[in-house]
Parts: sequence; structure tokens; C-alpha cells
Amino acid sequence: MSGISTTEATPHPYVGMWVTADNRIRQELLANGRYDEARGQRDSAYTGRYEVTGDHIDYWDDTGFTADGRFEGDVLHHGGYLFYREGSAAHQRAAGTRGFSGSSS
Repeated sequence: MSGISTTEATPHPYVGMWVTADNRIRQELLANGRYDEARGQRDSAYTGRYEVTGDHIDYWDDTGFTADGRFEGDVLHHGGYLFYREGSAAHQRAAGTRGFSGSSS
């Protein structure tokens, strides 16, 4: 089955928070097939729906543009950025190599 179903008992494995190494961009993939992306201090800068097929993700923003990306474990390649599953070893390594503490405060 492709995509995200709101009737699934178990959330898709990619559901959750994905962040850049510096935590400036934070994208939450919700279990209901929606996403909410914050940029800097701007909450909900982008919102829309998404669908995951295998390791590929397609986005349909509420303003009408589309985008896609690809997952490699705990790393998401999307829009020229690398996002990391928040708190994962990949995120900690990326934050450490860039001199960031990994906190958003």
C-alpha cells in the first residue's frame, strides 16, 4: 500500500520530526499524511500533505507547489537540504560536525 492512511494502526516509520543539523528548519510528518514545516522563528511556514512510497516522499503544499525527496535511513534529502530524524545518531553526528549543540533554544 502506498501513502499514508489515517486508519493505519501503526504509524508509518517516517512519521515524526525531521530537522536540519542546525535545527533551523523543522519538518513534522504527521501520521494523518500532513506535514508542518517551521523555518527559524516562523511556525507553520509551509503546510500540506505528503505521501511516502518506499523511500520516496512527494509533497503537495497548501499553496500549490509540489516537491519530493528521498529517505536514507535517518536522513531525508529534500529541497537541497539534509534533514535528520530528530535526536537520531545521524542528527547528533551532523550537529556535532557543524559545531551545533542540536538544541533549538
